[in-house]
Amino acid sequence: MSTDIATNVPHRGSTWLSKWLPEDPEFWESEGKKRAWRTLWITTANLIMAFIIWFLVSALVVRLPNIGFDLTTDQLFWLTAMPGLAGGTFRLIHNLLTPIYGTRNVVTLSTFSLLIPAIGWVIVVQDPTTPYWMLMTLAFLAGLGGGNFSSFMPSTSLFFPKRLQGTALAIQAGIGNLGVSVVQFVTPWIIGLAFFGTMAGAPQVFTKGDVVKDIWLQNAALIYVPFIAVFALAAWIWLRSVPIRASFKEQFDINKNKHTWLMTSLYLMTFGSFAGFSATFPLLIKQLYGGFEGAPDPLAYAFYGPLVGSVMRTVAGPVADKFGGARVTQISAIGLIASALAVAYFSTPASIDEFPYFVASMLAIFFFTGVGNASTFKQMPMIFPPRQAGGVIGFTAAVAAYGPFVVSVMIGQSINLTGGVTAFFLVAAAFYVVNLIINWWYYARAGAEAKC
Repeated sequence: MSTDIATNVPHRGSTWLSKWLPEDPEFWESEGKKRAWRTLWITTANLIMAFIIWFLVSALVVRLPNIGFDLTTDQLFWLTAMPGLAGGTFRLIHNLLTPIYGTRNVVTLSTFSLLIPAIGWVIVVQDPTTPYWMLMTLAFLAGLGGGNFSSFMPSTSLFFPKRLQGTALAIQAGIGNLGVSVVQFVTPWIIGLAFFGTMAGAPQVFTKGDVVKDIWLQNAALIYVPFIAVFALAAWIWLRSVPIRASFKEQFDINKNKHTWLMTSLYLMTFGSFAGFSATFPLLIKQLYGGFEGAPDPLAYAFYGPLVGSVMRTVAGPVADKFGGARVTQISAIGLIASALAVAYFSTPASIDEFPYFVASMLAIFFFTGVGNASTFKQMPMIFPPRQAGGVIGFTAAVAAYGPFVVSVMIGQSINLTGGVTAFFLVAAAFYVVNLIINWWYYARAGAEAKC
């Protein structure tokens, strides 16, 4: 099939557009611009809900032992890892959906599916005798939120001309990524209030040292249920689908192109790190600094990381449009190497006085992942034609979504084998060096094979 967006596809109902020509200036000004931006904002609102549910578990696990759940450190890291494993797997599926079922159906139904883990966690956190396998199942289902990205973002890339795709994708992903900060910021506040009265169930007794108080941990999931329903309904009413079609078989042609795999490695460096550290940052704080007198509340600091990364993704999109994605990705890789080494240095603290430096180093990682998340998504539409670019965006996002799983498991193994996390951050720095070389050789240097 043609790699261009079709204008003569068979009629598939009123929710499918009859034509879509974003590169045609007249069409863009008369019809395309308004619909594209409306689609972007509705889809982004739904994407925020997806990220909230995907990272809900990371905000819950640090509280579970304090309300009576008997869980080991290893079990807690596995709970944070499971949404990442599921998210990556669901993204591989989502990557294929938009050209078959269309933007409207995919966004609506996938958002409604978030109600399953949301309501499930409302129920189980109220019962400390809930078996571990049930917690793991619901952690896996939280990965439904992670899957949505790989259908939402390729869809958005189809709605905008190439000159604006870096900006549009950065806005959507950056604001969508804010869902991680939202769930980690809102959780400590909302669980301290009888926000829903007796409708939400009885409080749990939270115990930490001499502190004993009532909390409503179920509120952390329940607060998002009405928003999920409303945003999904809005997608059903107002979204339409671009007339581009491809079978499952046709969409696998991207796997034959080496640049698919190279860009996957680069995005694993950026978004894999962002997602992985977003999921584990609270537990890292608790593991490394929780034993000191006056230990910090992990969730009082953890939300800053995803916030910084999300904002920088939004800001860096227009910068990548102006200066080129590869050049900005090069800066991101250099920053990640330096930041990972800094975190390694402060990962064996002798006192609580080192905590501000540890947090600053982690925030630097989030800063440079946000920059790289935007720039890599600028590179892909420049390297590939429209339909393939959408597929590559979805595929790379799917692989990078395993970040929470990989990072959580590797940190857990680092602790088990070496007694700390320093080894993990040194390995991460080495991985960033490899990607720095890949990006420079293939995309950034003068005379690069696919300079972008």
